[in-house]
Amino acid sequence: MNNIHFLVIKIKNYTLPLIFVTFTICLVLFSSSNLSAAKSGLNLWATSVVPSLFPFFIATELLSRTNITYILGKFFNVIMRPLFNIGGEGFYAFIMGIISGYPTGANIATNFRKNNTLSKIECERLLSFTNNSGPLFIIGTVGISMFGSSTIGILLFITHILASITVGFIFKFWKKDCNTPKYNSVNYFNNKSTSKVSFSNLGEIMAESIKNATSTIFMIGGFIVLFSVIISILKASNLINTISNMLIPSFNILHIPTSFISPLITGFLEITNGINAISAIKIKAISINIILTAFLLGFGGISIFLQVLSITSKTDLSIKPYIIGKLLHGIIAAFYTFLFIMAIPMFNFNI
Repeated sequence: MNNIHFLVIKIKNYTLPLIFVTFTICLVLFSSSNLSAAKSGLNLWATSVVPSLFPFFIATELLSRTNITYILGKFFNVIMRPLFNIGGEGFYAFIMGIISGYPTGANIATNFRKNNTLSKIECERLLSFTNNSGPLFIIGTVGISMFGSSTIGILLFITHILASITVGFIFKFWKKDCNTPKYNSVNYFNNKSTSKVSFSNLGEIMAESIKNATSTIFMIGGFIVLFSVIISILKASNLINTISNMLIPSFNILHIPTSFISPLITGFLEITNGINAISAIKIKAISINIILTAFLLGFGGISIFLQVLSITSKTDLSIKPYIIGKLLHGIIAAFYTFLFIMAIPMFNFNI
């Protein structure tokens, strides 16, 4: 028995090194396709992610140096507390998470924990539902650019937000919080790591905000390029096709065309590439494309999960509510999208 336990420990110790060595070898073996994938990832980051997210990251950094969360907390506590069991300050994370997109909500929730704006349990509840896709991505990139329809984008955005609110309501029961901090703007700005913005230090605060926003945007770019290469390796090595063949019986039982298996696997890793592949599949029952896209938008993918993990790992926040919340978000968003398509004629795009 001890030998088996020792063997398990040895395997765990060598798993990650083996994965990284294999990845490095694959970079060499499939260098041609990897180079093209890396260029595509960089282009996606530079042309879509940076213009849409970078200004918002700077804005959230600047706003975090004001007493905006204190003001919102006073006004929205009457909504946030009964609906989500979170202090009114959480409304700021919810709204900015909707407007800015991934990973703004997680970033704000983590900052709330660092500054003790909300309790640990409240911040974990926030993580479960405030890290969302933004309207620029859902309506602009997915709806107009990929599907060629702003109406599809609007449908996906509506169901995405409704699913987010539903998940937040479910997670109001996440653990019992007996230590809810009383937010105090004076104590908050006495925190040594935080300086309140004023005309005298505006230049310094703006420079620091740009520096922090730049760090975050480059981190996102790194993940996009990395996962573009990983997906390229999985395709070139035929692993995605192998996994797809294994999943064919399950998709036949669910009456989902098997042509969606490979794009879903891709989207499970990185949503932008996956959704783009799903939107390119031409079938008469396009509602399947839309419903599966709704799931991926809600779930977010492994790439975004790792981005969030890199942010939350600097605190004592558990990542478990985020994982459960995003899985629920994807399932509920897909269900809501199905209901909208079936109930409202203008959202039914089936031929």
